[in-house]
Amino acid sequence: MPPDIATAENGGTRENEGLIESGNGITYGTTRRYRHRISNKVIKAGRYSFNKSKIILFSNYVNVLLVFVPIGIVSGVVGWNSTAVFILNFLAIIPLAALLSFATEELALEVGETLGGLMNATFGNAVELIVSIVALTKGEIRIVQASMLGSILSNILLVLGMCFFFGGLKYHEQTFNSTVASTMSSLMAVATSSLIIPAALYATIAQTEKPDFEQILQLSRGTSIIILILYVMYLVFQLKTHTDLFVGTNDTDESNQSVMLSPIEAGLVLVFVTLLVAVCAEYLVGSIEGIVKSSGISKTFIGLILLPIVGNAAEHVTAIVVAMKNKMDLAIGVAIGSSMQIALLVTPFLVILGWIIGQPMSLYFQTFETVVFFVSTYLTYYVVQDGKSNYLEGAMLLGIYFIIALSFYVYPEGAGQPGTPS
Repeated sequence: MPPDIATAENGGTRENEGLIESGNGITYGTTRRYRHRISNKVIKAGRYSFNKSKIILFSNYVNVLLVFVPIGIVSGVVGWNSTAVFILNFLAIIPLAALLSFATEELALEVGETLGGLMNATFGNAVELIVSIVALTKGEIRIVQASMLGSILSNILLVLGMCFFFGGLKYHEQTFNSTVASTMSSLMAVATSSLIIPAALYATIAQTEKPDFEQILQLSRGTSIIILILYVMYLVFQLKTHTDLFVGTNDTDESNQSVMLSPIEAGLVLVFVTLLVAVCAEYLVGSIEGIVKSSGISKTFIGLILLPIVGNAAEHVTAIVVAMKNKMDLAIGVAIGSSMQIALLVTPFLVILGWIIGQPMSLYFQTFETVVFFVSTYLTYYVVQDGKSNYLEGAMLLGIYFIIALSFYVYPEGAGQPGTPS
């Protein structure tokens, strides 16, 4: 008996065992090996995707709220009660903001310092920008301006105050780079001036004649272009010409942070999450009119207090955590840096965008909003100028924020439309 036949009959373990030639010449053993290889690749891809999904989902505690994303979208599609739609999409955007922040940080670690800084400037306030663009296209100028002012106040008062307070409870006194903090505060003073000047011009014109709002729009648009140029110059100052001034005193281990997502993976997360934020923002803004009528809460309070909580939730948590680790330069960068981006980048961009799409978005705020912004910036500058912080300074910032929140809660809805003087 030939060796090959004997081996086959005796169930041998030769290399070509199991390869049986059929009448049409197909080798079933080879096909079986190919199928095995394909199944192994599928299993590996599944495990890889599962591990990456686990990293993304467990990147922040607030991601437990992701369950509200599909519920919020369904509530908007089906047309539930305005209050339910607002609350569900409000809760849905919070974890989406955290995912945007996580993906941006991962991408910034890979693309280098300069481009990473630009990306953080762009995506760091992506939620506020998306919500404001949706509101602007709907003509909700009051919501847009209130949310811009509210985002700035929540960062320089609420977030910074909580950083100082909780960090001060753990440490007797904390220090940070006073030069960076003073530079940021000076730029915030420039942003404050850009709001005071249109209000002063309107008040001056109103004393002599009936104000022409077109003049305010022209001033706002020209001012916005100048502010955007100043912001670009600040980025060059920070990332290229004077990088030595922005070296932290207590966060040098940041460069050792490990990368968990590749640039392509982080980019895909950014695109997907941004689309979800846009959908949820559409239903959130669309429900504001109904919730104002049903609850009696003013649009100003919703835009100035509630909406900033949505966009800044992830930043709030991050800033407080790093402050309690005594990384105050990073905390200052998150708090004041984010508010500066809103004032010098997002707000003037929205004015220009309103100009393009035919919406009367301006830098004119009512006197009360302008005074609140000025007082907040003034107080923040005095608190950070010495480069030291303690829990009492944090309590002062928190106190003024809650006073402002209370004042806007009782602020009458008919007190005037910001951006469209009556």
